[in-house]
Amino acid sequence: MSIKTTSYYRDRYVRHLPTSFCTGCGNGMILNSFVRAVDELGVDLEKILSVSGIGCSAWIPSPHFNSDTLHVTHGRAIPFATGAKIFNNELTTVVFTGDGDGAGIGGNHLIHAARRNIDITTILVNNFSYAMTGGQVAPTTLLGLKTLTSPYGNLERPFDLCKLMQAAGATYVARWTTYHIRELRRSIMAALKNKGFSFVEVLSQCPIQQRRLFNLRPSDQLDMSSQILEMFKESTYIRHMPREENYFYIVPKGELSLSRRKVSNILSENSVEYKIGEVDRLFFGRILKVECRNIESFKKSLNLVKRFAKIGKVLRSRSGKIGLGVFVSKSSKEFTDSMREISAFEKGVEV
Repeated sequence: MSIKTTSYYRDRYVRHLPTSFCTGCGNGMILNSFVRAVDELGVDLEKILSVSGIGCSAWIPSPHFNSDTLHVTHGRAIPFATGAKIFNNELTTVVFTGDGDGAGIGGNHLIHAARRNIDITTILVNNFSYAMTGGQVAPTTLLGLKTLTSPYGNLERPFDLCKLMQAAGATYVARWTTYHIRELRRSIMAALKNKGFSFVEVLSQCPIQQRRLFNLRPSDQLDMSSQILEMFKESTYIRHMPREENYFYIVPKGELSLSRRKVSNILSENSVEYKIGEVDRLFFGRILKVECRNIESFKKSLNLVKRFAKIGKVLRSRSGKIGLGVFVSKSSKEFTDSMREISAFEKGVEV
């Protein structure tokens, strides 16, 4: 079996380079995952239609992906895709949208497409803000985060889009991040194969706007992207994986470096084998992570730290994290099939 090179994917599937994306943006990684999923499935490029609205995520297919694309008005990608799918149900129809375009401006269309269970795959890029227009608050902005339009912190509860899609009736629902790139590719493949409405949410980095959003201070933009990817790793867990119990977090009450010294002194004095470091977490910012050699060291460390309440809040391995994985994968009557049955009945034709 020959190994496919980057040149193979670029020459076959990409029609415009260099990209328009900012340095360190996650959109290129999502395009890469989509291209590899399409290639692995062997989908005919002549039968793929990509539809996108307005926003940075809209540029993933247009102008980059080498198939037919519709680049439409803000929040209206799903209605256009619905019309195209009804007209030609043999099209593999894929919508690329953002959290503002898809869940804000076009949120009602998203809900009703899932309710109808129309055979469209929607890949929603969630960077927690209206990133292209300056970083305004979006329906997915986390509570308390400061944006251009919420300078004192966001007061609104964010959507859990996967729960929303599950409740609305989507037959495939998954969430991954740009850190979990292999899992993302496999989910896009499953979504493309699913007969019905498929929804894949991708938590993605935006080094430009998330500098303020997450209060990050890296040395340069590329370091920022790496820092956000590491934050996604520390802030999420894969739902079907066994729970890890060899580490915990501490949200310090005071200065981070002082809390780190106190924790190190406590554990060292009690002969615990441990490693302590600083990590970034969604919801909590810069905090401490204590990793232990084995379960005995973990239990001992956790008990010791909990006794010293002044150090800060202790979080277990999954506390406050976002769940990733496949939430729904089921079969249900698809919308265009139902329409064809009605049409055939009226004409007296058996389907």
